[in-house]
Amino acid sequence: MTDNLITCPKCKEALACYKTPINEFHSGYSCLSCGFNTSDLIREGEYDIESYEAEMPELYKDIKHVDEEGRVWYPNVVNIDGLGTVFANGTSKDDWQWSGIKSVPLTEEEKEMPRFKGKTHKSDSKTLENFGQEGYFEACDYIGLFDIKENE
Repeated sequence: MTDNLITCPKCKEALACYKTPINEFHSGYSCLSCGFNTSDLIREGEYDIESYEAEMPELYKDIKHVDEEGRVWYPNVVNIDGLGTVFANGTSKDDWQWSGIKSVPLTEEEKEMPRFKGKTHKSDSKTLENFGQEGYFEACDYIGLFDIKENE
């Protein structure tokens, strides 16, 4: 099974959405343009959306999107240890944007703290940048997601 780049069913951007087979009947979708993802299994009326959203931030519930086929799309969160995090950030469906925050190495003192047990990096709040509602790709680029080299 391989990924296919397709036109995004949500934002309609050509060749920006990865369609990844889950099994012979269903696929997952993740768009590099709009930053939203879903699968053929997460459909309005067919999936327990209430349970799925139980631990989800209110903003993510507010900005979800239902496409023509009934798939429910949610904003993606990218969290790469050593690089940073990309996330939807805001207060409502009218006031949100994509944000990126970079990671920095822990100090020797922080490595001894229980809250950082097993970690090597932490988010650096001074690096928080906002990229607007169309800025998912730019936020990913900001944290260095596209700079990852094979075999590192």
